[in-house]
Amino acid sequence: MTNGPWHISDKLVIPSSQLDEILARLTQAGFKLLGPTVRDGAIVYDTIAKAADLPVGWTDDQERATYCLKSEGDGSLFNFTVGPDSWKKHLHPPRIRLWEAQREDQSIRFAPPKDGIAKTAFIGVRACELAAIAVQDKVFLDGPYVDLAYKARREACFIVAVNCGKGGGTCFCVSMKTGPQVASGFDIALTEILRDGRHDLVVEIGTKRAAKILGDLAARSADAKDLAAVKAVVEKAASEVGRSLETENLHDALMNRRESPHWDNVAGRCLCCTNCTLVCPTCFCTTVADGASLGNALAFRDRRWDSCFTHEFSYVHGGVVRQSARSRYRHWITHKLATWIDQFGVVGCVGCGRCITWCPAQIDITEEAKQIQAETTGEPRAYAEGV
Repeated sequence: MTNGPWHISDKLVIPSSQLDEILARLTQAGFKLLGPTVRDGAIVYDTIAKAADLPVGWTDDQERATYCLKSEGDGSLFNFTVGPDSWKKHLHPPRIRLWEAQREDQSIRFAPPKDGIAKTAFIGVRACELAAIAVQDKVFLDGPYVDLAYKARREACFIVAVNCGKGGGTCFCVSMKTGPQVASGFDIALTEILRDGRHDLVVEIGTKRAAKILGDLAARSADAKDLAAVKAVVEKAASEVGRSLETENLHDALMNRRESPHWDNVAGRCLCCTNCTLVCPTCFCTTVADGASLGNALAFRDRRWDSCFTHEFSYVHGGVVRQSARSRYRHWITHKLATWIDQFGVVGCVGCGRCITWCPAQIDITEEAKQIQAETTGEPRAYAEGV
């Protein structure tokens, strides 16, 4: 073991017990720690203080409308995939105050929102989630109109990513080229290695500020055997991914089948419950709501999450544009997998599989896309069992 100094692109090996020292250094640097933890039968992202707060020894099983945690008791820290939470709720919160107006005697004073934004370290960010953050960066930061609330939160976050060691039953990150290995967009990347009775973390340094924080951390440089172990972990996860999607002709297939009778089939199952858009790490639809205090001394306007599946979302003067479940689901999947590319230059789906896991009607975005593709090619396709 040596004591740094460490630099960008260095790859270190530490015992898993030393993760607490990294977390302590982030705390000392002024970062609030957010990471995966077990609550209410699911793995969610919440405030943590130490490695013991992580889902130690827990893993998950996911399928259509199915999410189940189980304890394996192996002491692993990150042997699970993504849950119902995404980092979106911390960068693009479900509700923010846009402005307030306070009545003072005969005048009204407008004030900006009181929205203190803390420095935050995201612990355990997966490759698909890094891709989702990059997609939202395109939406909120590129172009002439920058979302200042998102910008402030984005600049205040430090990302500790994790290479997946387990593929989920509803994941299709391999098809979307977003995982399971992290490639960029992180400050620190971890790979958990359990071998020969040892429990180690391979640590890759991605930024100068990460190198500064790690500083003189006691570690050894990763050797060829360690790098081979990292590769094996990622390849195992890729082999376990439960879904696939052919993306080469997907844009044109969706755009050319907007009047397909298949949309009626989907509408017969879709509840328009909005679950898919709420758990999606890239969906960004919002609305605004005005309110006032009981005495009308204070008025305010909030921005809050909305969904293109709600009846009112497409309302314009004169009525609702997308009145049917058919039109709403078609709009959602076509935007996600086709017109998002036209709009932002990237696909709007990162293959995390959340929308499949958390759809109570068991609708599978990969199956629906394949049905449309089959219509385009003229090749009949049977539904997967349970769809």
